[in-house]
Amino acid sequence: MSIIVSKNGKGAVKLNKIPFGLEDNIQQYIYNNPESIPLYDIKEDVQLLILAREFSTQSGPIDALGVDIDGEIYLVETKLYKNPDKRTVVAQVLDYGASLWKSHPNFDSFLLKLNTSVQEAFHQTVRERLQSFFALDESGVETLILNMSENLEEGNFKFVVLMDTIHDQLKDLILYINQNSKFNIYGVELEYYKHNEFEIIIPKLFGAEVKKDVASKKTDTTHISNDEFIELYSSMGLKDLIQEILSVEKQINEGNIKINGMTARRTPKNINFTYVKPGDKLGSLVLCLGYNKRLPSKTFDFWLYDKEIQEKVLLAVRDTLKIQTNQLAPDAKYGVIARWPIKEFTQDKLMAFFSYLSNKE
Repeated sequence: MSIIVSKNGKGAVKLNKIPFGLEDNIQQYIYNNPESIPLYDIKEDVQLLILAREFSTQSGPIDALGVDIDGEIYLVETKLYKNPDKRTVVAQVLDYGASLWKSHPNFDSFLLKLNTSVQEAFHQTVRERLQSFFALDESGVETLILNMSENLEEGNFKFVVLMDTIHDQLKDLILYINQNSKFNIYGVELEYYKHNEFEIIIPKLFGAEVKKDVASKKTDTTHISNDEFIELYSSMGLKDLIQEILSVEKQINEGNIKINGMTARRTPKNINFTYVKPGDKLGSLVLCLGYNKRLPSKTFDFWLYDKEIQEKVLLAVRDTLKIQTNQLAPDAKYGVIARWPIKEFTQDKLMAFFSYLSNKE
């Protein structure tokens, strides 16, 4: 294929497709320009954020690892047509997915590793990068991260095979797999042209035309109401306790309970008690309880987002709640530092914990 470029109807120049050169060139181009992957043919208004390049697994490095606003995880593998491995590229990308799923049964370990890559590339944490790229508030970021966690746990990935030329056998294989399995594999062919200082890319997507008999997993954005929270925890024999927790949340929001820096709010599936240190724009610490991985959580998870107050928070947890704590890893900027069984919850303990933080400023 060739294209014609002209200016004001004159000086037409015929451009022929040219090779990318090296596979590294395609990888870098996708890393810098993820919108060149035509995911809009899969779902409307999708934006892909590439979080890491050469993300290591036990089976080898994933060329690019990305995510969209729904928390869908994308594994992108690039190959040149001249590469003899192109015949096994589907098996290779599935192998990477299996390795990623198997080696990170705990989402915290995956997030920690991903955080290292994002900090090196963008000088931001994963959370900060997601928030700035997708223009999300704190609630939206937490929902996105929760969806990523569920997709990782279930090994629910979207695989993208990206090449300068996709041969017919690979197109047939992608269609066959998509039609007869729960996998979502897409082939992207990039035609590359250059004219003066301009680069012209024509992307073509293969695999999205398949209509699956078995629907792929969709992100659960259901908002759990107070009544549904109570029903969920009633099945665990904790009806009175969850009603007390919801009552405390309501009192804080109505201003009947006031502690400096303490707020309460709801996300679609969670009850959150948040502490904001003076000068911080977002929550410095969030106590999160809710509907996680299709089950009601049995603990308040203490998510620390400001490492400067780590020692104070750890002391507050140990002194007022008498539960085990864990320091963040040296290279982690945020994560879970404690889990408080909700069976041990009382309003007095919660207030004592937040008062401890407030009084230590």
